[in-house]
Amino acid sequence: MTRSRILAPRMQRQHLTTPATAAEYDALYRDLSPGCNVYWNGFGDPPTLTYRADFDDKDYNRQRQTGRALLKLRLIGGNLGWIPPEDLELFAGAYRKPLLQPSGRQAALLELVEREGPLTIQQMKAETGLLVKEITPALHRLQEAFLLYEDQNEGQDDRGWGRFGEMFPDADLEKYSRAEALRVLLRRFAYRLVWFDLTMASSYYKLPGKEIRAAAAALVSEGILTQQEDGYLWPSGEDAPPAEPPPCVLAMHRNDFLVKADEAWLKKTYLHSYPDTLYYLLIDGAWHGAAVGKFRYSPEVSDVLLDLPPDEARARKDEITAAIQRLSGKAPERFLGEPLR
Repeated sequence: MTRSRILAPRMQRQHLTTPATAAEYDALYRDLSPGCNVYWNGFGDPPTLTYRADFDDKDYNRQRQTGRALLKLRLIGGNLGWIPPEDLELFAGAYRKPLLQPSGRQAALLELVEREGPLTIQQMKAETGLLVKEITPALHRLQEAFLLYEDQNEGQDDRGWGRFGEMFPDADLEKYSRAEALRVLLRRFAYRLVWFDLTMASSYYKLPGKEIRAAAAALVSEGILTQQEDGYLWPSGEDAPPAEPPPCVLAMHRNDFLVKADEAWLKKTYLHSYPDTLYYLLIDGAWHGAAVGKFRYSPEVSDVLLDLPPDEARARKDEITAAIQRLSGKAPERFLGEPLR
């Protein structure tokens, strides 16, 4: 399996080669779920699949939030993400953390919501006398247990928290075991990535490696995946990809699906002394650098790190800086340590 036979269909299946139409988007979103907003400067925005839609998917997903066609849950690594309602039971199987012995604070807040109905955090504060910093962690744990649901359907700041079972009375939260849910999720993961290894899956799903290994082995035994080069391959023949991925440069924010899948490797590879890694640079389908600097009110790109051959880096400087500016809104201050302005 050559590198191009992975990268070309990966770019195609991720719709980075040809952005998804409205008819293709929902399936892509489902496979890349849970959806996230743009890292750091997308607070409160609907989730988007950056570069992957040929229409305004921020507006589309805002409409889906309003109609509760996207649900906000606390899932991977305890982080928030948006999923389509039809996958509620699937993600519950993978990520629900039952709360067998709630703390006094957790029990009090749960009892309050059960008695009074949906409440905002400010209303809970007024009822209990607790501080917001005391209430919020307890709510997050109740959210992870699928006992409370944070109803954000219009991007509002002060959102109501209600009983999960009241919001979703027909949901069978035990429909999938963790192993069953992982097999479904890994099928989607494998299809969109073409090839992955256990480090990538563990980096993305934040679940025990032995469970991911068992789920991947089950898919191999079913003939869905094949083992290849210390990883797992989804056959790519139906894509008929070109010999090489098309030339392109994309600055990928840190909540992007591809970044999260390769996060462990990226963090070790592109080391620097700046406060933040702002973006990772996907060049012709492969990782070749990072834009670094500081997140303030907006990303401040101080420098560009690359592992391309020097001649190629210089030849593609304008293309690389334009890709960074497309996402950050401003050009980098330096390129490989040399001032640009």
